[in-house]
Amino acid sequence: MQILCLNGPNLNKLGERNPGLYGTISLIEIESELVNLGKQFGFDVFCFQSNGEGQLIDLIQEKASTSHGIIINAGALTHYGFSLRDALEDSSLPIVEIHLSNIYRREPWRSNSVIAPISVGQICGLGWRGYLYALQFFNYHLNKENQL
Repeated sequence: MQILCLNGPNLNKLGERNPGLYGTISLIEIESELVNLGKQFGFDVFCFQSNGEGQLIDLIQEKASTSHGIIINAGALTHYGFSLRDALEDSSLPIVEIHLSNIYRREPWRSNSVIAPISVGQICGLGWRGYLYALQFFNYHLNKENQL
């Protein structure tokens, strides 16, 4: 089973960008942890980051038919990426929205998400481990018929 892990604008700068807020681990390190955990669950985790909304949309359209879920940290596109939201919804895949920081404890505009209403759930404020928690959710969600 393939899980997409999508990251939006500026997330390529993790580890360098405001480490007090976003931590010191890089996106490459997060993706490595995610891929390794995915292997334990029998998932092929495909990671992709872009600073452009169109590239994220193109990837979703390309990979949706062979994927089983999406983990997404859309960055600033969370608040106004309506085209991205539409592509996510059109994929018909279960979505978990991720934010490293707690968007509800920051500026008021950050708490508005156009992606949350089409997501299975949202993880925020738990740092880079939120990605791993999302993958753990998919392990349960996609295999729930095999669990108690």
